[in-house]
Amino acid sequence: MNERFTKVKSDSTQFWKSRTKNQKVAIVGTLIGVIALATILTYFSTRTKMAPLFTELSATEAGQIAEVLTAQGVTYEIAPGGTNILVPEEQVDSLTVSLAAQGYPESGEINNSFFTSNAGFGMTDNEFNVIKLAATQTELAKLIKQIDGVKNANVMINMPQQGVFVNDTGLEASASIVLDTEPGHQFSNEQISTLYNLVSKSIPNLSTDNIVITNQYSEYYDLESASGSNSVDSVEGQMAVKKTIERDLQRQVQQMLGTLMGNDKVVVSVTTDIDFKKENRQENLVVPVDEENMEGIEISAQRITESYSGMDAASGTPEAGSETDNFVDYNSVTSGDGDYEKVEETINKDVNRITKEIQESPYKVRDIGIQVMVEPPNPDDAASLSDDVRSDIEQILSTIVRTTIDKESAGDLTNEQISEKVVVSVQPFYGNDAPIGEETTTIPWWVWVIGGILVAVILLLVFFIIRSRKRKEVEDELTIIEEQEALRVNDINEEKETEGTIRRKQLEKMAKEKPEDFAKLLRSWITED
Repeated sequence: MNERFTKVKSDSTQFWKSRTKNQKVAIVGTLIGVIALATILTYFSTRTKMAPLFTELSATEAGQIAEVLTAQGVTYEIAPGGTNILVPEEQVDSLTVSLAAQGYPESGEINNSFFTSNAGFGMTDNEFNVIKLAATQTELAKLIKQIDGVKNANVMINMPQQGVFVNDTGLEASASIVLDTEPGHQFSNEQISTLYNLVSKSIPNLSTDNIVITNQYSEYYDLESASGSNSVDSVEGQMAVKKTIERDLQRQVQQMLGTLMGNDKVVVSVTTDIDFKKENRQENLVVPVDEENMEGIEISAQRITESYSGMDAASGTPEAGSETDNFVDYNSVTSGDGDYEKVEETINKDVNRITKEIQESPYKVRDIGIQVMVEPPNPDDAASLSDDVRSDIEQILSTIVRTTIDKESAGDLTNEQISEKVVVSVQPFYGNDAPIGEETTTIPWWVWVIGGILVAVILLLVFFIIRSRKRKEVEDELTIIEEQEALRVNDINEEKETEGTIRRKQLEKMAKEKPEDFAKLLRSWITED
């Protein structure tokens, strides 16, 4: 065992010393990246997501629920403030039902379920009325909390005493409500009207005039302001009408010109002058039926004709300027024999009698001005917007002005007056070149970290794989070369040089060059033997 451990240690040390500096850095970085990636994945895969189980609890209720959860072995957290309890998200529904069966949270409120569990014969009328009123207030508060923006509601109802006799007129009921609203929430007019109607219809003999609704900031919610009745008579109502008219006209012009030029190429501003005077009048008009001849219609006619022939007949002609409707006013004279004729004609004519009761609208658009800024197709060249396009824009705006202004208030406007109310400016929009702030990415930062680590690990693996392949190729080439060298056969004529052969060659050389020395050497070897 020790030998194996020593061998592994020596092999590891040898492997580490044989690596270059870059290889060592890459190996250490890869190990650190793998460990960090494993740590992050383990953290996010095993992390428990907590969700609120109960909110806005009292300290006593929070402590009681915490004891129950501890006894059940449930992991929980108490949020800062001690009023909210957080549990694992997947256990919220089951714990809510389980704790509700055990009577938690104990709100201390009396609701309609009280009568089914505690009703008895020993309850007096006064006790019953008190409990009934408390239950009604609780149920009404629950209804109000269903409306968006209401966190909690406190309801106080004042019920009048019923008289003993039939002719006793009792007092009307009243209600006071304090809402705990969410921060920054603004109730719409429909929501305020719903609150008043909800309370009024829940309590008998309770009119909306006897209901007071405020929030925790002592802001009063008025039903008349919410319903919009007589809103034009107030300054706020008149300003709201003016803003609504200007906003609708601005949207209409912006949409139309935005389709023509592009939404980012057009800026529209609309100003109006509204007449809020009210007028109620009655008109009694008499109008001829035939307006061309200024005559009425004939409703009745009578014609009398008299004729006489003989002595003392009356004759004559009407005097000038004395004609009447009956044509009988003329001078007559008596003469001898002659003829007499008298024509009397009566015609009754009637005219149109018109009675009008006119109630003017609560407001009229007395004047209007439209200012439009257009960016040319080429921002650096104002002339790139043709005159025809600009003329079309002015014509469109003139038509809108002509059809919007009240004719009775403004009268007949000429084209020059209409054109004075329209301004079209062509210039580049330098505001569009303002730097846009960096958009916050919706991808969490840890995703980028994990992605970067994965990319680094993949690159390192690819690097080592390619490097190992190259090294293997080099080793294979070296192995082949060594095998080839091992297969080579030495020449038989070549004699291997050993120590004996070298000495022999030296003695032969000495015998040829220095025979005397060679003889002395032989004698010395013989003497030694």
